Amino acid sequence: MKILVTGFDPFGGETTNPAIEAVKRLPATIAGATIVPLMVPTVFQTAGTVVRQAILTEHPDVVLSIGQAGGRAALTPERVAINLADGRIPDNAGDQPSDRPLQETGATAYFTQLPVKAMVQTIRAAGLPSAVSTTAGTYVCNALMYQVQYLRATEFPALRAGFMHIPFLPSQVVAKPGVPSLSLADDVRGITAAITAIVAAE
Repeated sequence: MKILVTGFDPFGGETTNPAIEAVKRLPATIAGATIVPLMVPTVFQTAGTVVRQAILTEHPDVVLSIGQAGGRAALTPERVAINLADGRIPDNAGDQPSDRPLQETGATAYFTQLPVKAMVQTIRAAGLPSAVSTTAGTYVCNALMYQVQYLRATEFPALRAGFMHIPFLPSQVVAKPGVPSLSLADDVRGITAAITAIVAAE
């Protein structure tokens, strides 16, 4: 099995993004599956295009995208993506859509094919906080999750795909009292546990 694991570059004035930092530190194989890391731009219009090209090049069985969710205290596999782009801040290309559909011909929403409850259980078994999330928001994280599901619906029917949010790093909350964080090492452990659950469900 081959798993494409994506992580976003820094955005919103941050100098780091735990998503790509954790993805870069994943082992080359997890539970027998080959891991292909990929950095994705935090840009509404191009994130999905970058992943599509990687799918065409790498032919993965699974795409797992990782994103930062500042304010969340747990690793949260996402259950559903919605056909809506609505940015509270501009993306890294300066685009700040308002109530814009991601795909005019796409479904209102797409559900993940990944075993989100098993992922949560496996992450918790590793000693880390985790919960299923039913909202990926309306920013680029949701946009990427949706676009990959749209690609699955229109081009890659054998693909399984999903998204997981992770908290801020401790270094990102130094000036944010009370905001939760998780260490990079724990992010890597949590993503590894999630991937282990994905492989086990094959």
